[in-house]
Formats: sequence, C-alpha cells, structure tokens
Amino acid sequence: MAFAFTFPGQGSQSIGMGKDLAEAFPNARHIFEEVDDALRQKLSHLMWEGPIEDLSLTTNTQPALMASSIAAMTVLAKDFGIDVAEAKYAAGHSLGEYSALCAAGVINLRDTAKLLRIRGDAMQNAVPVGKGAMAALLGASVEDAEAAAAAGAKHGICQIANDNATGQIVLSGETDAVQAACDAATEMGVKKAMMLNVSAPFHCDIMSPAADAMRGALADVTFNTPSVPIINNVQAMPVTDPEQLKNDLIAQVTGRVRWRESIEWMAANGIETFAEPGTGKVLTAMLKRIVKDIKGVALNSPESLEAFAKEIKG
Repeated sequence: MAFAFTFPGQGSQSIGMGKDLAEAFPNARHIFEEVDDALRQKLSHLMWEGPIEDLSLTTNTQPALMASSIAAMTVLAKDFGIDVAEAKYAAGHSLGEYSALCAAGVINLRDTAKLLRIRGDAMQNAVPVGKGAMAALLGASVEDAEAAAAAGAKHGICQIANDNATGQIVLSGETDAVQAACDAATEMGVKKAMMLNVSAPFHCDIMSPAADAMRGALADVTFNTPSVPIINNVQAMPVTDPEQLKNDLIAQVTGRVRWRESIEWMAANGIETFAEPGTGKVLTAMLKRIVKDIKGVALNSPESLEAFAKEIKG
C-alpha cells in the first residue's frame, strides 16, 4: 500500500492533545519533555490542562501541534516498527510542514520547536490587531477566488492564503480589502463568503516582517536531506534539496498554501492512503473534497496507531 504522511496545521489543537500517547508510551512522553525543555516552558501541561485560550495563541499552538505529531511518529517508529521512510511522501499544512521536516530528519526536534516559537511570535507581531483579516470562500473555484481577491486588492492587500480543497479557499490581507473581496465574491454568486475569527492575516504580504524573522532564524539551522520526499506548500511537488526546503519555509510565510494541489499531485502519483499523525482529523476530512475514493486515516490515539501499523505490515 502506497501511503503519505500529512501533518496538520493551526485549527487542529484541542485540550488533551497527545496526553493519551504520553500516558501509554514512554517514547511519546520523552518527545513532550524534550519540547518543554527546548522552549523552557511546560507546554505539555498547557496542551493537556488548558486553558484553550492560551493554547490557541499562535506562539503556543505551533510548537504544540508539532510536538503532538512527532510524538505520534515516534511511537509509530519505536513501538510499532513503522518508519517515516516507509511512506512515499510527507507533507504538512502550513506549520505542519515543520512537523514533516522534523519527522523526515531534516531538522532536529529542539530546533523545530524553537523555530516554531519564533515563527508564531513573528506572525502574531507582524501586524497590529485589527489591521488584518482572513475570510473563507466556500463553493468558490480558484478563478472565483482570484477575481474576488483582485477586487479586494483595490482597497489594500488581499491574496489567496490557502487553497485548501475544492470549493474551500481562504483569503488574507488588510481588513477593508478582505471585506471588499467577500462582497465581490457574494455578488459573483459564491455560495458563502465569511470573515474568520483569526489572530492575524497569515500567508499574505502583510507577513513580510515575519518572513524576514524566519530568514534570520533559519540561517544557522542545519538542514539535512529528507528520508522521504517533502511535498511542500510552495512547490506542491517533491522537494529533497535541503537548501530549497529552507528557502521555501521563508517564502511560505507570505505565500499561498497549495494544499489541494499537493494532495492531487500525490494521488496522481500513486498514493492510496493519507495518514494524518498528531491531533484531530482536519486534513483527513478535507481529503473527501479534493480526491474522490481516496483513503484517509487520522493517527491521533494509541488504538489508531496500532491499527495503522498492523495494516502496513499486512
């Protein structure tokens, strides 16, 4: 069975994430402890006890989701004998790309945790509260979304931030521009255009200060060749060159998350099953809107990891 690992991004967090893995597997517990130590923060306590308002702060959400994903991957490898290299590809949605790179041995765990803390802080601080916004266009084609974004751009920065799935596209930019884009989309007959409750306008040019911060943060971090090709957000096709992977993480901060294209590319190149390690099942649910009759499985509990390992081993 040809499969790929896909790592979740913001929006998948929940109180208790990863706790059952930590309680059942010392190898998972060690991952959470190492992340806590790298960040000099009891992030695991926040993940398991809350409050959700603090966990949902970008500075905490990003390393927390990565820790949960890497804990699941570590259990899969050390407790069930399924290594990341047995997958054909790995990919991650936005911050999930860091999880994919860590799982594939490109960046070590401590560096990944520190980079995501810097990324979360930089993205949150790139724009004053209220200056930026994001909106979801439901039932819109990419062409519809581009036309709406162009209408919004007459009022300020407005771009496609996430091409998540067929009929599910997210715009990002200055508040007035994004609102104008929503109005234009409604006039075009798009099924639904709704402003989102987010802390900052991610993946658009307003995030340029955060991209600069990541350029500096990444400069001295060692990147290794991945043990499995990475389908990254910028290229939406396999990348194995460490320097390109690093440069694309910088471009990703202001660039479009090409998730639909990434999934379509992998499905067209032999992937039969997409496995989502970590918490929640946002990416697994999204699959049904991208490729028909494709299998997705969320690896977010001891039972799901064991079942997946048994299936892979046959």
